[in-house]
Amino acid sequence: MRKIIWLLVVVAWISGSCSSQNKMLRNEYTVVSYNVENLFDTVDDPNVPDEEFLPESEKMWNNERYQKKLNDLAKVISEVNPLEMPEIVGLIEVENRTVLEDLIRTAAFKDHKYAIIHEESPDYRGIDVALIYRSDAFTEIMHETLPVIFPDDPEFKTRDILHVVGKVRNETVHIFVNHWPSRIGGEDKTEPKRVLAASVLKQRVDLLMKVDPKARIIIMGDMNDETGNKSLSEVLGAASPASGAKLVNLMMPDDAAGLGTYFYNGGWNMLDNLIVSQEMISGKHMKVQNQKGHIYRDAWMIFTNKNGDKTPNRSYVGKKYVAGVSDHFPVYFKMIVK
Repeated sequence: MRKIIWLLVVVAWISGSCSSQNKMLRNEYTVVSYNVENLFDTVDDPNVPDEEFLPESEKMWNNERYQKKLNDLAKVISEVNPLEMPEIVGLIEVENRTVLEDLIRTAAFKDHKYAIIHEESPDYRGIDVALIYRSDAFTEIMHETLPVIFPDDPEFKTRDILHVVGKVRNETVHIFVNHWPSRIGGEDKTEPKRVLAASVLKQRVDLLMKVDPKARIIIMGDMNDETGNKSLSEVLGAASPASGAKLVNLMMPDDAAGLGTYFYNGGWNMLDNLIVSQEMISGKHMKVQNQKGHIYRDAWMIFTNKNGDKTPNRSYVGKKYVAGVSDHFPVYFKMIVK
């Protein structure tokens, strides 16, 4: 009954929402997903385990380092599409709304009317997911959070999944921002937690597609799994762009080519995924350009280790500050709107 009520509310909001009369009519949109690696402010929050990222901590996380990280992240995001700031950006590993407000006040963002969608999660590390978007290109209708609860381990707290319903021009789009449980403790041992997170997402996606088989759905985030892992390929059913599947993983071609967004133990992992519904591949009004996602990387974002491997240049190695940006590369796709 609750599901039916929820769907009726969403349909009512969508039907009653105003058209995009005041929006800029773009033909190309850039959609980005970026794990920004521990974007914490420098203020102690008694409700968040943020002690690791305070001026008096061993990491000496201070305002100068914080401002540098904000500016560097803004630089990365602004360079994804050198012709236009991205219209939709999913962010992973943010502490709170304050860091998002600080980010969109940086020079790269401040003239582009970005809005924020964020809710606090119960995550044990105090990190959340969020969506920022250009309000002259995207209109929020509503949003909700999907809790990920583990019946066999109720004390384990992870990030909620953020579900945003909005309009691109007059077309309704569902966006899901994810950060599934990590592989700490072993990939196989922790896999059931990611499988459960995938099942929570799958239930909501199935519900949407039951009501509208042509629903436009964008799933993004750091799943801590690769395209062929059980959570993504079996539970979610995300397949290659050429498969004709209901859900398509746009990062499969790059993953098959041995590329990745996160470097661990001498190899690349495609932990950051972009998945869309078939309507985003074969529909008439809104399509993913070239049916493909991309990894964004530039020389200044890269660290060369002692083995010669070129990896994402992170903020810290252990407790040592190395002044990098993030331990992940962002992923993105371009969307053609007619």
